[in-house]
Amino acid sequence: MPACRISDIKALTPEGIEFVLSPAGLPVRTIAYAIDKIIQYSILLAIYILFSFFRFALGIWIFFILSFCVDWFYHVIFELAFKGQSPGKRFMGIRTIRSDGAPVDPASSFLRNLLRFADTFFFLFHIAFISIASSRGFRRIGDWAGGTLVVYSSIAKNTPRNSLNRFLEKYEPCAASGSISQDEKLAILDFARRYPLLGEARANEIAAIYIPHLKNGNTSLNNLSGAAYLLGIARKLSGG
Repeated sequence: MPACRISDIKALTPEGIEFVLSPAGLPVRTIAYAIDKIIQYSILLAIYILFSFFRFALGIWIFFILSFCVDWFYHVIFELAFKGQSPGKRFMGIRTIRSDGAPVDPASSFLRNLLRFADTFFFLFHIAFISIASSRGFRRIGDWAGGTLVVYSSIAKNTPRNSLNRFLEKYEPCAASGSISQDEKLAILDFARRYPLLGEARANEIAAIYIPHLKNGNTSLNNLSGAAYLLGIARKLSGG
């Protein structure tokens, strides 16, 4: 991980592990926003061309409804579906996360994007520029309300994606005996990223809390330590 900058923010995980988030500044966020706007306008243009062939009022109303959806839900859909990244953010190597370093959730994503109209009041963008340029963490009003940060992707996690996959290669992939929710899957992957910082003893202590639910009485898995079992599930989830 690169050396900390003045703008970096320290976050604390529930396990007591401190790590650093590197917020994305005004220039990179502006470019990402411009890329997303170009994509949005392209979608709206395609919708307009499509419905221009309809010579009745219903076609106009459908166009307005779809335009509203693109304008208001474009960022929310991409942030939730692609781990905090819209196409513009992905191109610029940044992502939206919660202030504690956790992945963005529906409530925080919706709220931060709902207040986008306040940040871009009358399309002047001066409120967003002032808020981002003057605040710790480069937050606009929507970020303050939603409890979110926009950070560089490579520092949004303790272990970068490629090194995480390499780290998990030494563990046999295995599946949970019981059903696990999407939140539990994300928690297991997050545990794998933090494992190098936890140490074996602390990792096994944390893993022991979840093992009875995940093993679901399967005695054939008793030879695996709690941490090894979770890391095996993490490898399976990551496609290993």
